[in-house]
Amino acid sequence: MEELLFLAHRIPYPPNKGDKIRSYHMLKELARSYRVHLGAFVDDPDDRRYQGKLEDLCESVFLTDLHPLRARVRSLSGLVRGEALTVPYYYSRHMQSWVDDLLVRSSLRRIFVFSSTMAQYVMELQGHSSCRIMDFVDVDSDKWRQYAERKSWPTSWVFSREGRQLLKFEKEVAGEFDASVFVSADEAALFQKLAPEVSSRVEVIDNGVDHEYFSPDRDYEDPYTENKAVLVFTGAMDYWANIDAVNWFARDVFPRIRETVANAQFFIVGSRPTDDVLRLAALPGVTVTGAVVDIRPYLAHARAAVAPLRVARGIQNKVLEAMAMAVPVLATPAAMEGLEYDDLVGLQVADNEQQFSDMAVRLLQQDSSQRMRASRQWVCQHHDWSINSKKMYELFESFPGQSENLTQT
Repeated sequence: MEELLFLAHRIPYPPNKGDKIRSYHMLKELARSYRVHLGAFVDDPDDRRYQGKLEDLCESVFLTDLHPLRARVRSLSGLVRGEALTVPYYYSRHMQSWVDDLLVRSSLRRIFVFSSTMAQYVMELQGHSSCRIMDFVDVDSDKWRQYAERKSWPTSWVFSREGRQLLKFEKEVAGEFDASVFVSADEAALFQKLAPEVSSRVEVIDNGVDHEYFSPDRDYEDPYTENKAVLVFTGAMDYWANIDAVNWFARDVFPRIRETVANAQFFIVGSRPTDDVLRLAALPGVTVTGAVVDIRPYLAHARAAVAPLRVARGIQNKVLEAMAMAVPVLATPAAMEGLEYDDLVGLQVADNEQQFSDMAVRLLQQDSSQRMRASRQWVCQHHDWSINSKKMYELFESFPGQSENLTQT
């Protein structure tokens, strides 16, 4: 087996949030074919206990703690140097030393980088011939632009600046690397428009879902004790786009729903809820669970899953997981970006408060036993991790000079 360097801005285990789900499945697939050296940050101390899981997959594992306060202070150097604040936020001299030492003492010829901020560790390699693939996932710089549109000054200025500077860095990275990967055709097209000079090296590898794990054909204990008229949102609740989504839905949409369906409930299921999210629990019919051991029972026994994201990029894992569980999904257009959902039963899209509430009421009044098998079948066919993640291996082996007959183990 040949060697591969895998860099990620967040430890890719456990696969319990969007980016970690994708990075874990990429790691799992690449580890089947290469001796992987993994370098990643740990932003949740509790994740340290999973290091052994990663060591079982990898040749070597280097993890370093990311302290948010120190990282924010460090990111301010970006203002002085005229660079995106996100880049110094994820800089570590310990990480750089580990990477440099590995490149010197190993024979690795493949480098996989997950998230553009980790590219800084392997830019402009001197005297080292490697195939480098960048998994941008989505166009992060455009997400900052969207954030800026929803914030007031001076935050809007900071976010707008971050969008411009991060796009500049993304273009530099794409120019250095052999291929740039995005999660959907929409994301790829957007980046090709923003960086036409590298458009020929842009690739698409869709997200997937573990449809065997997210199966409706199991008995799940009902977590809802009061009634069955439940709408559920799942996701990490310290992520700004999710915070904005549940605030908008709980304050502007959900009261309209309860005018018609008085016993309707809205459950917000996800780890690390911020104070803004916790305050929503004071609203009638709203419950904030915090972290749960298993989100599947909350999906299985909900009348519908809602994805009221107003700012989003790429394909939403929360949507794929609900579809795999054969649960009806009600979402904004932003949350459905990248999915060909027009002909799918069970997927409904609304872009304003009234449409959202009207569609939610109809879903709540349906028989709770009704399940959307067509959407599950579509997910199993088009978003299977075992198929999609394998495309990364195929991409590495497609470059000249890479071994053509590497045997998968």
